[in-house]
Amino acid sequence: MAERTPWSLSGALRGMFAKKTIDADTWDDLEDALIQADFGPQITEDIVADLRAKVARYHTTDPADLQRMLREGLEERLSRLDSTLNLSARPAVVLVVGVNGVGKTTTIGKFAKFLRVYDRSVLIGAADTFRAAAVEQLATWAERAGAEIVKPQAQGQDPASVAFQTVERAIATGTEIVIIDTAGRLQTKGGLMDELTKIRRVIEKQTPIAEVLLVLDATTGQNGLAQAEAFIEHAGVTGLVLTKLDGSAKGGFVLAVQEKTGIPIKLVGQGEGINDLTGFTPHVFAQKLVG
Repeated sequence: MAERTPWSLSGALRGMFAKKTIDADTWDDLEDALIQADFGPQITEDIVADLRAKVARYHTTDPADLQRMLREGLEERLSRLDSTLNLSARPAVVLVVGVNGVGKTTTIGKFAKFLRVYDRSVLIGAADTFRAAAVEQLATWAERAGAEIVKPQAQGQDPASVAFQTVERAIATGTEIVIIDTAGRLQTKGGLMDELTKIRRVIEKQTPIAEVLLVLDATTGQNGLAQAEAFIEHAGVTGLVLTKLDGSAKGGFVLAVQEKTGIPIKLVGQGEGINDLTGFTPHVFAQKLVG
């Protein structure tokens, strides 16, 4: 039996825009496709209402016009927040936060590789000291990325002390960028946030924190966002990293998460390989989504 091609927004839209004219079915199909791609009901309603108004204003019945308007509208909405990484400080310290299981450790390895491609020196701090496996996995990724790593001297070492040692070493060696891994789960949310506060405090005694990046798994969509709300509320998150954004089946979550949180997406991971994490470019993303 032939393997079914997975549903994607770009595929659904391609069929819709290939029709000869815009009709009542077009609007129903568009609404269904946007909901299925995880834009959420409110954003879907806003997008469709905006497009209906534009189609009426320009007296067009050409689906190609509708396609262009959708692409431009999405790009405009995605561009409202600045997706530029703030890494000009030396050292630029990046805290990476998120619940366990979202791909935080692999994201740090890929981010280190992304920075090494631009010839930046990178030091990783393994401050998720509660999981020995996380430290070893991070060490493997650091080696693959060509980055240095500071590991805990003993399992269960105070995470803040690992963070402090990492930044101290970066300053001493003139390393440009520091990436600090943090725990994704403790017994209580309060304990986790207290720990992050402590990590921030010991780092900021030496240098300001440039970015706090929250890693989200795009395939879990709105559920993943609900799980991460404590980080958004308490961790001072400055940017989002979306992992597992393979294809456009969940592409709408990109816009939904930015508009819900007011926090820009700064990096996206679109595969399993070490080179599969890239900066987020609204123009390119809207083009891929809509065609």
